[in-house]
Amino acid sequence: MRLLPWTGADGKPCYLSSDNPDSLISRLADDLEAAQLASAEQVLAGARAVLGDPKAGERAVRFALTRAVESLGDVLRIAVSRRGETR
Repeated sequence: MRLLPWTGADGKPCYLSSDNPDSLISRLADDLEAAQLASAEQVLAGARAVLGDPKAGERAVRFALTRAVESLGDVLRIAVSRRGETR
């Protein structure tokens, strides 16, 4: 079973019960995971810039932290799913 990088309408995890890495859903999940990882890199760079700016206000810091938390959640979900675990 593969943990997919999205949840259902009820917020519960979605799983794929196919071992075919070339299936449409597997490729879609791979593409979404790649996009999430790329986004995490951009978020990390932005957060570092905000934290390195002594003039950054509370709003900028909160925005950077919010995006970082979202990205960290995506990255952890990908890492866990690739290890074959569930959360």
